[in-house]
Amino acid sequence: MPQHKSPMKRMKTDKKRAARNNYVKRTIRTMTKQIEAGLPEEERNQLLDKLYSQLDKAAKKGVIHKRTASRRKSRLALFVNKQS
Repeated sequence: MPQHKSPMKRMKTDKKRAARNNYVKRTIRTMTKQIEAGLPEEERNQLLDKLYSQLDKAAKKGVIHKRTASRRKSRLALFVNKQS
């Protein structure tokens, strides 16, 4: 356990950031699974738009790497296009 204020604050902020990052990643995984579950086409397209937005925001904030976001978007687009 740290003895000074600075590392104590760092532990607190790290914990908050980790919780926020985990929430974002979990949301992205959940939305991906919903798309792959076989929804009707209209709902799937709406959810895909929301997921694209989530991936872009996560990449912008540094939760995931920008190329990871791009790769996931590409793979999802391929999957959705094969289903249609």
